[in-house]
Amino acid sequence: MIYSLKGIVQQLNPTSVVVDVNGVGYFVGISLQTSEKLVLGKETFLNIQQIIREDANLLFGFDTIAEKELFNLLISVNGVGPVSALIMLSSLSLQEIAAGILSNNSVMLQKVKGIGAKTAERIIVELKDKMQKFAVSAGNFSPAVNNKVKEESLSALEVLGISKKMSEKIADRILKQNPDLTVEDLVKQILKNI
Repeated sequence: MIYSLKGIVQQLNPTSVVVDVNGVGYFVGISLQTSEKLVLGKETFLNIQQIIREDANLLFGFDTIAEKELFNLLISVNGVGPVSALIMLSSLSLQEIAAGILSNNSVMLQKVKGIGAKTAERIIVELKDKMQKFAVSAGNFSPAVNNKVKEESLSALEVLGISKKMSEKIADRILKQNPDLTVEDLVKQILKNI
């Protein structure tokens, strides 16, 4: 079982990274929160969650142990897969997710792409007792500082299964109001508006 990776960031996209560990490249799915912390060509350390299926061996990486723990709690809920959990971690901070669950705010959780009313209720019921630590000790997440463009945001959303046609209209509307958004912030805003 792969528990962590330490190596050079070989390729970096908003939702994935290739980490070169002594000449072996590992493709790792990441949230926008983790993506914001990575720099192309620099050394990184990622906490890894490995998911082995019949047809795939998947790696998901996290900047903090808290984010990894919350990911594992989310995928333990029936109806929440790894991609949905990453979208949730990309759309909301750890504190926002914890606060939403602790306050029974299923409407906020439903704003995340792929989370319907029943799934949001299930997340709240199953995880409410486990959220206190995330509300208190989730850590500080600074806003994104990467200079990226609308096209990168749209391609990141396509990787998450959201059609370009739908997200482009929303992106244009958001960029008219705030043209200085980073790719991560733009993706978050689009996900909240879908």
